[in-house]
Amino acid sequence: MEPAGRVVIVTGGASGIGLATARRFVADGARVVVLDRDEDALSRLRRELLPGLAAAVTCDVSDPGQVERAFAQVDAGFGPPDVLIANAGISIRHRFLDITPDEWRRVLAVNLDGVFFSAQAAARRMVEAGRGVILMTASTNGVVGHPFYADYNASKAGVILLARSMALELAPTVRVNAVAPGYVLTPMQRAEYTDEMLDATNAKIPLHRHASPEEVASLFAFLASDEAAYLTGAVIPIDGGELAGGLASRG
Repeated sequence: MEPAGRVVIVTGGASGIGLATARRFVADGARVVVLDRDEDALSRLRRELLPGLAAAVTCDVSDPGQVERAFAQVDAGFGPPDVLIANAGISIRHRFLDITPDEWRRVLAVNLDGVFFSAQAAARRMVEAGRGVILMTASTNGVVGHPFYADYNASKAGVILLARSMALELAPTVRVNAVAPGYVLTPMQRAEYTDEMLDATNAKIPLHRHASPEEVASLFAFLASDEAAYLTGAVIPIDGGELAGGLASRG
């Protein structure tokens, strides 16, 4: 598939990695539809942040009814999706012993249930169309343990095995891969980390910095392209060497 003209859905596309990914695919000539539950962010996206965006649809991916309605809108306006970037996610920095049942359910509902609902809706359409690519935002936190994010870590580990299982069932029609970012300088990261915490983390990353959202977007663009035609079931870290040194296992 050539980038120009492809129908690309990006969940959680109004900020952070999702916004950078939407921008990249728009720049490549794709017809990009952003799904996000933040109506204010979507309004800014439509007004000023992303000229050339095909559509921005309000959708809470943890609600299967909203997901199906959003995909039906895409069907009506653009036809079946060629690419899904299942990116929407949340995190809460808290100690394991302090996690409440509501917080646990909230994180898993968005990060794992939301990926499942979106991926299943896309996969059904892609199988019928005879082609497609599904890409998921996992995390290095889903590969090794990390303190203060037990619920987030569990959700991202689930995403990784969901991607691998889907890749087996949907091959050869649909390719499914997961990207596992390490530390990325997103608004979510900024909200949870002080400047001192960011500096301390950077000192431990072999490349001595956080990734930019645009660097993760470039990996998504490659994985969606024909140049990655033999990649499926892969979990690809983009972490500045974090996993090579076991950084995420240290406090």
